[in-house]
Amino acid sequence: MKKIIFLLVLALVLSCKQQKKEVKTEISTKELTVEEKAQYTALKNEAWKLYESKDYLQSAKKYSEAFGISGYHGNTSDMYNAACSWALTKEIDSAFVHLLRIAEKGEYTNYNHITTDSDLSILHSDKRWNQVLALVKANKEKAEINFDKPLVALLDTIYQDDQGPRRLINEVIKKYGRDSDELKQHWEKIATKDSINLIKVEKILKERGWPSKDIIGNRGNTTMFMVIQHSDLEIQEKYLPIIREAVKKENIRPGSLALLEDRIAIRKGNKQIYGSQIGRDAETDTFYIYPLQDPDNVDKRRAEVGLRSLQDYVSRWDITWDPEKYKQQLPLLEKKLKK
Repeated sequence: MKKIIFLLVLALVLSCKQQKKEVKTEISTKELTVEEKAQYTALKNEAWKLYESKDYLQSAKKYSEAFGISGYHGNTSDMYNAACSWALTKEIDSAFVHLLRIAEKGEYTNYNHITTDSDLSILHSDKRWNQVLALVKANKEKAEINFDKPLVALLDTIYQDDQGPRRLINEVIKKYGRDSDELKQHWEKIATKDSINLIKVEKILKERGWPSKDIIGNRGNTTMFMVIQHSDLEIQEKYLPIIREAVKKENIRPGSLALLEDRIAIRKGNKQIYGSQIGRDAETDTFYIYPLQDPDNVDKRRAEVGLRSLQDYVSRWDITWDPEKYKQQLPLLEKKLKK
């Protein structure tokens, strides 16, 4: 298809007002069935949407429904977000139940975030607040005891070089337009940064393999993954087995691997699995979902790797997910993409 621009948004979110955190993400201490995982994911995604719409009480209740499925051992991010929703409804005791649950288990370590999160401001005057902070600080110190500080600092610089220019993309588009020379120049700057970052990350991989989160933390692992994800197909395929192994060791989220597998599939001319790859037709200025396997069951596959529903994901591009309509239009889309 002429004038088609390939897009991928890898959302990295680090605050209570965003859906993912740099924290441990075990869904439950019990083994959930595929159906239970899908139910849990659907409920916590609904809870997040209610939070975003500022319906905090219903958001908190929906999180509780999700935790009921997991034996009240929801993942740390969801527990933290539930605490935020309870705090914003002024249900202070409920907020502390969730915070203390993840703090006492040693799971929550993001001391810098919790101390600046305005959602939790109402809790600051309660005597339990200092107890939570002391636990989180101790968790952070314990989690970082084996950190390779110079390597963590290097990866933090790489992270800023990777994400900084990408955060400006929408600003450039808004100011100059999607097809402007200014946007092309901005992407060239990003490509240069990506090349430099890849050299640094490949040096780490050659010398040390893929470091565990005990050595570089969750953000360090995310940074290394992003650099590979933003590289060309040859590099992505080269490190795909290593990344799969990192997922097995819980250094990288399964959802991140899903994004990479989709990107590789589309670049090789195959259908994607999870629907993460979005394209733009420059002629109509509309967005579309690249060819997708088994559209009817895509949400089930997404839930299995911890991704929210496809409709939630594609709504940012003003796409309405209709599996039947998509299947009807897919042959035409595939034909256009081959031109």
